[in-house]
Amino acid sequence: MRQALRNMRKSSKGKTLGDATLAIHAGENRFHLGASVGTPITRTANFTFASTKEMKRWAEGKSSAYIYTRYGNPTLATAEAKIAALEGAEAAVVTASGSAAISAALMAFLRAGDEVIATRQLYGGSYKLLRDIFPRLGIGVKHVGHDLAGIGALVSPRTKVLYVETPTNPTLRLVDLQKAAAFAREWGLISMVDSTFASPVLQKPLAMGFNVVLHSASKFLAGHSDVIAGAAAGNKVLIDKVRANMIQIGGSMDPEAAFLLIRGLKTLAVRIERQCKNAMIVAKYLKSHSKVAAVHYPGLPSHPDHNLAKRQMQDFGGMMSFEVKSGLNGARKFCDRVRVFSLAASLGGVESLVILPIYTSHYKMSAAELRAAGVAPGTVRVSVGLEDPEDLIADLCQALR
Repeated sequence: MRQALRNMRKSSKGKTLGDATLAIHAGENRFHLGASVGTPITRTANFTFASTKEMKRWAEGKSSAYIYTRYGNPTLATAEAKIAALEGAEAAVVTASGSAAISAALMAFLRAGDEVIATRQLYGGSYKLLRDIFPRLGIGVKHVGHDLAGIGALVSPRTKVLYVETPTNPTLRLVDLQKAAAFAREWGLISMVDSTFASPVLQKPLAMGFNVVLHSASKFLAGHSDVIAGAAAGNKVLIDKVRANMIQIGGSMDPEAAFLLIRGLKTLAVRIERQCKNAMIVAKYLKSHSKVAAVHYPGLPSHPDHNLAKRQMQDFGGMMSFEVKSGLNGARKFCDRVRVFSLAASLGGVESLVILPIYTSHYKMSAAELRAAGVAPGTVRVSVGLEDPEDLIADLCQALR
């Protein structure tokens, strides 16, 4: 599989293949008579051995044979090969959820007495993992702003990991990936980034020096709001450690989920292209609306990280948030009135969604924590889908009226 992945990255003329091609073909084996064009689902919990000799070789780490789907499965391997190819990684591992990928990756490199430096603006579930779970495990957590200002003062001999998210959820601030990766290298830290909002089509953190890139694959990678999945990608040595940790913790992916992820990945590039176009139209409309106080979308020149987004992203993505002038009351009225947009958690699917972060991703956070995360009571997060943009604008118009 690894050799097939290396071969898949280049065409017959030696040219590096594009993301759309890799998403469709990486990890597949169609080069023989009777090969299935669709990806088979290996629906089994366990696999047979030919002999006890082969079983002994597996136990000694000398065989790559499948034994149990928690450890690996051909359908999972295909999903992993696609994600690794898209990220330009040596290896990838898929998990039962984005949170499973994040926790398995962090805990693979942290133990009691260690510290992690994390950006302050994070997905609420990641923030609460660091706030509520890690202290119980004896792992220290220090926070820094998305601009990394003063980060040098936070490093100690106990610091092992730098963890960032960009663009951030839900305020779409950006972390300078090259700057963050350079800092991590200088101090000998493992650098990890949650790149869910961008997807590998829009940014390549490993190429900018990061060690591990993480995704909630439920979102843009799968793209149809019908599967819970996660992924981590990086060099093989690091990902092997993440995989071993995932196996022990138990956050493995089901083959059916892997199939849905594979199916979604095959249209990732075209979906992202349309979502970026739609999002820019929506952002410009909201920016001009009299009842909107602010729009957080890196594609707008008014966004404080617009120039950084132009440098490190291929486009500006399908996510944004905005502030309603009338605060929480107005935001609730807006969300209750949408008809083309759906009021639902998650993001990155073909359908457009709105949510209030204070009731979903950032619930059970104090007022001070919400301010630090940039979340106001009237913040509405928007995931822009594939609908006709004219219909999206008409829905926004009537819901804000």
